[in-house]
Amino acid sequence: MTAIADLAPTLQRLRQAWQADKPGHAQRRDDLRRLRAALMRRLPEMADAIAADFGHRSRDESLLADGMTVLAAIDHLLRHLRGWMKPRRVGAGWRLWPARAQLRHAPLGVVGVISPWNYPVNLALVPLATAIAAGNHVFLKPSEHTPRTARFLHSLLAEVFPATRVAVAEGGSEVAAAFAALPLDHLVFTGSTEVGRKVMAAAAANLTPLTLELGGKSPAIVCAGYPPEQAAARLATGKWFNAGQTCIAPDYVLLVGRQRRDALVQALRAQVAARYGGLQGDAEDYTRIVNDAQFARLQRWLDEARERGCEVLPLAAAHDPARRLFAPTLVLDPPDDIALMREEIFGPILPVRVVDSLEQAIDFVNARPRPLALYPFSRDRSEVETVLRHTLAGGVTVNDTLLHFAAENLPFGGVGASGIGAYHGRAGFDALGKQLPVLWQARFGATDLLRPPYRRVRRMIDWLLR
Repeated sequence: MTAIADLAPTLQRLRQAWQADKPGHAQRRDDLRRLRAALMRRLPEMADAIAADFGHRSRDESLLADGMTVLAAIDHLLRHLRGWMKPRRVGAGWRLWPARAQLRHAPLGVVGVISPWNYPVNLALVPLATAIAAGNHVFLKPSEHTPRTARFLHSLLAEVFPATRVAVAEGGSEVAAAFAALPLDHLVFTGSTEVGRKVMAAAAANLTPLTLELGGKSPAIVCAGYPPEQAAARLATGKWFNAGQTCIAPDYVLLVGRQRRDALVQALRAQVAARYGGLQGDAEDYTRIVNDAQFARLQRWLDEARERGCEVLPLAAAHDPARRLFAPTLVLDPPDDIALMREEIFGPILPVRVVDSLEQAIDFVNARPRPLALYPFSRDRSEVETVLRHTLAGGVTVNDTLLHFAAENLPFGGVGASGIGAYHGRAGFDALGKQLPVLWQARFGATDLLRPPYRRVRRMIDWLLR
């Protein structure tokens, strides 16, 4: 546990060290390589820590989502770092001739990262590695809901970095609130929209620049001509990976055409059977709900749906509160005002709403806050273009789910209630630095003539105003 009184001195130590010796290309590259090597070596320990925090977390899901994604991000940063650091020449415009202009990437100083519990290594180390690549020092606050993983991160980072380059603060919500109020040079927060508002308010006192990666209701639109079996296979991956505890999981399905509902339901049921069987025994490939409070919330929302007369279809064995095993469940045609349709679900419950047309689906999405992700399913390019033209989301994967997050050349971020700013790849490198504009004036420039008395140069001014 980190004392709140220690946060400000730690930040000061990080900033003083950065100011005294700003990391150059060689230092950044060495840091990233050592971080990669240490994580690669300790992947089994990482998976064990995450599994212990969740009660059970599929080992393969941890290796894919919290291991592979971080390694891929570091590889991408290493591959492009030298080129991204080079100044870029841009045009100064003919009116300033013969001056030259360029953009230089300048590091900010100390970047804060507040990471969540659902992918506790990925969502801590990807922004951290990006901040290191951008030439910053980093102050990390991992989630208190995954304390064993937080200790793993603390140990891993202490192995790789000196305490004056990367520091870790551990603790609960009080520590997180004080952390968000620090005068950081940039703060990356990943979490719920509700907590994101509090982080933004705390940061506002210092005018701390923010990258907010939030959540919301990410819809999937399954158009009339798309095969329900393939839609079900890809929805199942997006929804039941990590037991739905994913900010970009499909939060509900809008299915065009009532006659196709039974086929989609049966295909989703078959997917659960093929992937997880009946969830009997250890159910080692199915991740548990992270804690009792989250399990109780999901159960409460499902009970509300039943009380309101919704058709609720568990797709595997009954829920097991003792193991926090919450079975994949469909809720058919839920009303708009129940919690499952108002709030981000963050669990393995999938509402399915039937709509009469693609236009009705688009209107449904647009009547709600802009989502973090959107998943149109169609083999008709014009239908997909209609969705893209008439909606706005943080990111889109067409005919699949989740995968835009893994594309390092695509920025990842929300819009409106689902987030502010973006990171990953070049977008993150630029966001966690300052694009410093520099104008180089020539020894002799025409602008030297633009000074009073202006009557001498009015013909030149008229020419510049063309």
